[in-house]
Amino acid sequence: MIIRPAKRIRGRLEMPGDKSISHRAAMIAALARSTSRITNFSTSEDCAATLHCLSALGVPIDRDGKDILVTGVGLRGFRAPAGPLDCANSGTTMRLLAGLLTFQNFTSTLTGDSSLRSRPMQRIIDPLRMMGAEIESKDGRAPLAIHGRNFVQPIEYELPVASAQTKSCILFAGLGGSGRTTVIEHVPTRDHTERMLRWFGLTVESGDARRDGEVFVAISPVAGLSARDVQIPGDVSSAAYFAAAAALLEDSELEIANVGLNPSRTLFLSYLKLLGFNLNTDLSLEVSNEPAGTVRVNGLPATKRKNSIQSQTIEGPMVAGLIDELPLLAVVGSQMDGGLEIRDARELRVKESDRIAATAAGLTAMGARVEEFEDGLRVSGPTALRGASIESRGDHRIAMAFTIAGLIARGETEIKDAGCVAVSFPDFFELIDAVTVR
Repeated sequence: MIIRPAKRIRGRLEMPGDKSISHRAAMIAALARSTSRITNFSTSEDCAATLHCLSALGVPIDRDGKDILVTGVGLRGFRAPAGPLDCANSGTTMRLLAGLLTFQNFTSTLTGDSSLRSRPMQRIIDPLRMMGAEIESKDGRAPLAIHGRNFVQPIEYELPVASAQTKSCILFAGLGGSGRTTVIEHVPTRDHTERMLRWFGLTVESGDARRDGEVFVAISPVAGLSARDVQIPGDVSSAAYFAAAAALLEDSELEIANVGLNPSRTLFLSYLKLLGFNLNTDLSLEVSNEPAGTVRVNGLPATKRKNSIQSQTIEGPMVAGLIDELPLLAVVGSQMDGGLEIRDARELRVKESDRIAATAAGLTAMGARVEEFEDGLRVSGPTALRGASIESRGDHRIAMAFTIAGLIARGETEIKDAGCVAVSFPDFFELIDAVTVR
């Protein structure tokens, strides 16, 4: 994909359905009795992988335009699949589905593409084994062979690494347990699983844990679930790229409507505002237990931005709330006085690609001065970026982040293997074209 410089961003958009919420809605609906209609289900390849796996487990799923109809089979109603369950590139599919398969009375195997098979799965294997699950893997990576049983043991588990996927996996397994299962987080992570379980009528406890800064989430086993229609808000992680482009390009005016504004997902938008960009959110809706509303961005000249951040270093607890947007923030940082430093982000090395290395290489190719660390990077700024050939490494977030870099650079930028954006956002380039003034 060739990206040409833009003058400004202008228009009004709605994002495709939130990917994280879509995964969870489909899986919980599959456990219910009767049919749930899920409106504005994500168009991503990742969520298509979830639907494919659920279908292979005997869950009837039909499409009705942008909606899907999921006819649940009950808590223990999955049937043994005819072969391995292909999660494609979706870590969310694999990690969350593993929790549900622990209390199905058959053996199943979760696998995926080469990228997914290289990602760490020990973080879910350990707690699931504590719950009595028998799981086979090689070096803590997929394929995962899960030998299900009717009931699993309840546990209290402290997450060693902040991960909403690991938390959700354990909570899902706890649905089939014999008592109360509790997850303790040192850094709170996104809470879509808890919200969706509550939407389907389950009681989910949460609150402060034993020590300052810790929180807990707990769930008890249930006899069954009833179907519930679900509306999915627009994906705020997808909106981040458009918001960044509009913020960086002077005289831009952009409105993003009906987008999810869950507080665990909006740190990127808040951070842009603190950096001095003209961005506002209107929290006016609640859809299926998720807050939503409108994001408005106006592009200001750099001289009119009032940066209210004392230290332009992203580290510690902030990292978990910004993990998906860190490559994009590095691009933004290249335009800031003083640049930007990212630390405590080793998790980026085991995503769809090594995102620290990919981000550092891309920004360097575009003329930025970058220092790479084991747990992050520092980018100097402001830098007049120049067009370059960017290796996406098959990673959708790298491809999208450097598309935004290409819009603010001089000359053309080539994004190699740009088709990888379909993993999360198939219409990304089409919508970029729709609001870009060149």
